[in-house]
Amino acid sequence: MSGKLKEVRERIKSVNSTQQITKAMKMVSAAKLRKAQQAITEMRPYANRLDKMLKNILSNLDGDTTSSFGVAREVNHAVVVVVTSNRGLCGAFNTNIIKAAIAAIEGEYAPLLKNGNLRILCIGKKGYDILRKRYGKENVIADYVNLFSDLSFGNVSTASQFLMDEFAAGQIDKVTVCYGMFKNAGIQYPTTVQFLPVEKVVVEKSQEKSKADYIFEPGKEELLEDLIPTILQTTFHKFLLDTHASEHGARMTAMDKASENAEELIKELKINYNKARQEAITKELSEIVGGAAALG
Repeated sequence: MSGKLKEVRERIKSVNSTQQITKAMKMVSAAKLRKAQQAITEMRPYANRLDKMLKNILSNLDGDTTSSFGVAREVNHAVVVVVTSNRGLCGAFNTNIIKAAIAAIEGEYAPLLKNGNLRILCIGKKGYDILRKRYGKENVIADYVNLFSDLSFGNVSTASQFLMDEFAAGQIDKVTVCYGMFKNAGIQYPTTVQFLPVEKVVVEKSQEKSKADYIFEPGKEELLEDLIPTILQTTFHKFLLDTHASEHGARMTAMDKASENAEELIKELKINYNKARQEAITKELSEIVGGAAALG
């Protein structure tokens, strides 16, 4: 019986240690979440408005001026960008994004995957580790896995610029991004969006007369040449900031749940410990009474 008591005591001690770790991780994630949430909530309205403006501009361009980023062509080569976190312990957050990516890869892009014309650009180690094993190292672009170590606009723009250069050169015909959209600490949505070519706004016939008329200053070509890449880089930056905030929100929620589960387990173990202790005491008393009766 003493062996059983010792075993339960060790388990209680072990769960207590685990609970301290999960509580500490929750506090760290909560602190990081505040900063990450502020970054995405401040940027999102700006990025969304720029994205809307870009779609309107490309939809309303006349024949004299075009942009390669708005031209849809037959999809013979494509890239799927998968944005996950570098670290785990954040519930099903990374799994859900990877599932969304696999659904796109093995659904819409299945023919390209079969022909070897699909590449997967991974940002974040969790997605890279799984997709590399599933689809082979030769199909995965690993140059931007560690972008989360520096989320500055200049650093993130290296990945978006690579995609834009490849698209403009005709090396790829379509780019899709799978990432985690942040809503709040408890809710994150795995989201799949088309990055390139830029989707145009569909104008109904009744609205054709109210077509937006932009005044370009200085020249249309000169302005669009600089404006469109900047807007696309901003949109891509938003994908990473969204995922960054979602990661910390998911981890904080997961660690909070883990701490609650540890508390429930400790209570259960203490009940078992007390039962075992009572059984041991009862057995000892029975042995003493039995020995006294035998002597009497």
